[in-house]
Amino acid sequence: MSVILGIDIGGSGIKGAPVDTRTGQLVGERRRIPTPEGAAPEDVKKVVAELVTHFGLPGAVGVTFPGIVQRGHTLSAANVHPDWVGLDADALFSEATGHDVHLINDADAAGLAEARFGAGRGVQGTVMVLTFGTGIGSALIHDGVLIPNTELGHLWLRDKHAESWASDRARELDDLNWKQWSKRVSSYLQHLELLFSPDLFIIGGGVSKKAEKWQEHLKVGRGRVVPATLLNEAGIIGAAMMAAHDATPAGETTTSPEPARPTPPRKTPARKTPARKKA
Repeated sequence: MSVILGIDIGGSGIKGAPVDTRTGQLVGERRRIPTPEGAAPEDVKKVVAELVTHFGLPGAVGVTFPGIVQRGHTLSAANVHPDWVGLDADALFSEATGHDVHLINDADAAGLAEARFGAGRGVQGTVMVLTFGTGIGSALIHDGVLIPNTELGHLWLRDKHAESWASDRARELDDLNWKQWSKRVSSYLQHLELLFSPDLFIIGGGVSKKAEKWQEHLKVGRGRVVPATLLNEAGIIGAAMMAAHDATPAGETTTSPEPARPTPPRKTPARKTPARKKA
């Protein structure tokens, strides 16, 4: 089945929509429910179950989470309730919804979607997707393969915690204009460039809708910087992609959550020259 429900858990809202994972298109109207105050697991579980019931799709469900996700367990909770740490969230949501739920870090989901269907489509090499909002999310993708849970928003730039200093929330709290904010982000991107040398930076999150205000002010060394193109749909799409991939039985094929790698040309074996007979 190519149509999968994707759900994106955000700081202010939890959004869901059915996604055609072959094309990356939403095939139904997106529904948004405010995130419960405090974002405790039991409260968030009820909202996810409400969204699953609303859409009524069969099969697997993909859900994003704003923190580290390993084998369905949530291992950090920087901007949500601390009860998420160490929780088997796949089991929590699967039991609440009656569906097979697959969890993925929210920035990783956005990165997968942008790499396959958005601003990174067809780009080889290293792509870094950064989402600027309440914090800074990151996704690192090399030749279409995701390296999960990078959490690069928590790097330190000397005495500055990156997302506390350069997120969109920091811009608002410090009353920065776009040029001032872009100077901070440029310092952050240049630091990431020294560490990873990405070929392309994709800037997502809420700021991607206002690219004309900051794009000309961002300065990096060797790479390129472009705004994300999938905007608020990226997390939903990436969650559905991962669920479709994880739910595929062994021996079957489905749309991969990452872009397919180019197939190298086949080498033709060298023909052996027959030995000459002695006279």
